[in-house]
Amino acid sequence: MPSPRLHWHLSIIALATAGALAGCNAANGPDALTGKVTVDGSDTIFPLSKAMAEAFRVNNPAVQLAVEFSGTGGGFEKFCAGRIDIANASRPINSAESEQCKARHIEYIEVPIAFDSLSVVVNAKNAFVDCLTVQELKAIWEPSAEGKITRWKQVRANFPAQPLVLFGPGRTSGTFDYFTLAIVGTQSSSRGDYTKSEDDTVIEHGVAGESNALGYFGYAYYQAHSDELKVVAVDNGHGCVMPSAQTVADGTYQPLSRPLFLYVNLAAAARPEVKAFIRFNLAPDSSQYVTKIGYVPLPTAALVTQASRFDKGVTGSALGGRGSVTGVALNAFDEEEKERDRIRAALVQ
Repeated sequence: MPSPRLHWHLSIIALATAGALAGCNAANGPDALTGKVTVDGSDTIFPLSKAMAEAFRVNNPAVQLAVEFSGTGGGFEKFCAGRIDIANASRPINSAESEQCKARHIEYIEVPIAFDSLSVVVNAKNAFVDCLTVQELKAIWEPSAEGKITRWKQVRANFPAQPLVLFGPGRTSGTFDYFTLAIVGTQSSSRGDYTKSEDDTVIEHGVAGESNALGYFGYAYYQAHSDELKVVAVDNGHGCVMPSAQTVADGTYQPLSRPLFLYVNLAAAARPEVKAFIRFNLAPDSSQYVTKIGYVPLPTAALVTQASRFDKGVTGSALGGRGSVTGVALNAFDEEEKERDRIRAALVQ
């Protein structure tokens, strides 16, 4: 079976080629874009940025796009050192990272790009777990569970007494930061006795290969391996809700619905190739790639608003520079004038 990265690569090449034939002449014209754009950070956003890069290069073949992943924290470290143009982030920038950027005179534009229904998964053969409450997830993942909550029966009395085998992101992951805030209640607060990696394919392979496993990551990684994994509904006190575009849109998949971001170096944003790539990401037509990968596109009004903010060079974070926040709705980025107040009012950190 193809790897998820190869699966995404082939799917997006097909999409991009089908929609780009009309622009072939422009790609080779005298005004064709050149240069290089460097992107690093979140593994959650990696497949989306690769998809956008491949689609963008159909009409801009002379632009080099280097897309890597090192976790949200790792991406911000490189970004604030001036080593990359764009940082992918599955959570907002935090105060320490903002200070690092400030110390190096790196100004940034925050660009929300999509929403993710962060997903809890078990092995496809698991016949006893269909839904877990937020309290049960907390009991599994909080620091006090380390070395103590080691069997499924300890999570719920009618579960079997089989070993509980855990896989999850490492500490430089924005998914780790967000999940611990949303589920445990404190960012970066987690048990440590689990198999951890900033590479979500490692988590996917671990859960797929262990019948008693549980893990969590972005929905795209579940979608790419839905034959090997089983997604678990989450009950936040209002019944079991599955991750999906609909439950993100209607606000019922809480607290695991979250925005995803690009952070663009302000100086780099002045370069034509960087500006064109960000505008491509924010084009309503590019929402097809967001959906194909498994994430939820921003509403058209939000894309227009964010494109306007990018063109104006509006710097700083609309979310207060505090790191992970929960309770941000899909329509939170629609109106430029009210954006900051609305988002801050929604924060439940």
